[in-house]
Amino acid sequence: MATSHRHTTRDVLLWLGIYVAAVTLPLFALLAGSTGAGRGWAWDFAMALGYAGLAMLGVQFALTARFRRATAPFGIDIIYYFHRYLALLALALVLAHYLILRWHNPAALGAADPRSAPGYMSAGRLALALFVLVSVLSLARRGLRLEYDRWRVLHAALATAALALALWHLAGSGRYLDSAWKQALWAVYGAFWIGLIAYVRVFRPWRVSRSPWRVGRVRPERGRVWTLELEPPPGQSLRFSPGQFAWLTLRASPFAMKEHPFSIASSAERGPGIELSIKALGDFSSGIKDIAVGETAWLDAPYGTFGIDRHPDAPGFVFIAGGIGIAPLLSMLRTLADRHDRRPLWLFYGNRAWERVAFREELERLAPALDLRVVHVLLEPPPGWAGEQGYITSDLLARHLPARRTEFEYLMCGPTPMTVSVERSLAALSVPVRQVHSEIFDWV
Repeated sequence: MATSHRHTTRDVLLWLGIYVAAVTLPLFALLAGSTGAGRGWAWDFAMALGYAGLAMLGVQFALTARFRRATAPFGIDIIYYFHRYLALLALALVLAHYLILRWHNPAALGAADPRSAPGYMSAGRLALALFVLVSVLSLARRGLRLEYDRWRVLHAALATAALALALWHLAGSGRYLDSAWKQALWAVYGAFWIGLIAYVRVFRPWRVSRSPWRVGRVRPERGRVWTLELEPPPGQSLRFSPGQFAWLTLRASPFAMKEHPFSIASSAERGPGIELSIKALGDFSSGIKDIAVGETAWLDAPYGTFGIDRHPDAPGFVFIAGGIGIAPLLSMLRTLADRHDRRPLWLFYGNRAWERVAFREELERLAPALDLRVVHVLLEPPPGWAGEQGYITSDLLARHLPARRTEFEYLMCGPTPMTVSVERSLAALSVPVRQVHSEIFDWV
């Protein structure tokens, strides 16, 4: 779960160019010199929308395949948001394809009854219905209280079935597939999509299954937070940068699609094990307290670009956390302490109540070991509280940061409303946007 906004322009443009090429190449290739033309502009436009929409939907599988090199310039959380909103755009294109044909030439669609309609036409209608269903379930998952693991399996199954049906529809109704090379082009795309599905659902889980981790300890923290101390297989260790995260699977096979992303909270300078600090918020996280020492854990890690190591020349850091958003920032603080780093540091830590402030005692110990100033901000302060209360605002930040605050790098992690609010506050303090790095807290 990570984002950093400082990337090389070359890498960003490279991967954006690859995406645009993957989406547009089939469109231009299939429409070039096609004998399927001749029914007017509306017909050709509808066909273009259909091909473009299908290409975009197919590339969606690549966006969630978690290829480190491709996601590094953006952060995997941004990629997942990209996946979500581009899927809606692709669905809109496919819907427009159908609606234009329905308005312009309804006879071309034929009968809707599957008993009399050609199989490929029924496949197209069913694919469209499944793509709509996938989108609705994704957008309304929390409102429907659809459990995350169940939704993931359903999402993958429906999307795969919809894509297979769409390819059947394309092959059967492809007036524009009028040459062998065009047919080969879409065959390559189909094989690529099948390969992606095999990689995500078979190869990667198999690779994870070869390195079982062990639960060494389950440690309670304040604020309904539990820390898992995980031990790697003998002779192995995990090299990561502070701020990165891991996909964790417990009490299930790596093939079961029951993995969840959690920030690594331990120091990158220690090992070979790692710590994941997890707040009891949902079905999976609420069960962490019941995990027994010695149980097997499966890790796919590390991922993410959020962290201090991307800014080695920073004169200082300002950390801003909300609740369990402290986890990746704690990894950075622990790492800086182990490195004996003496750059100036500030931590603004927002919580509801003082008794819920996880790791507050450790932060007190870290402060003198580092050049660290900790500012606790409470929504419900106890009687006699002399510290900050309410929300983290520009006025609050200005009270504690020095005049040279625009020189520092800012890293924040917390609920989305907090992140958006603090980003606006930093802009009001003239902090350059390139120096503000936010981890998106709820992208899954």
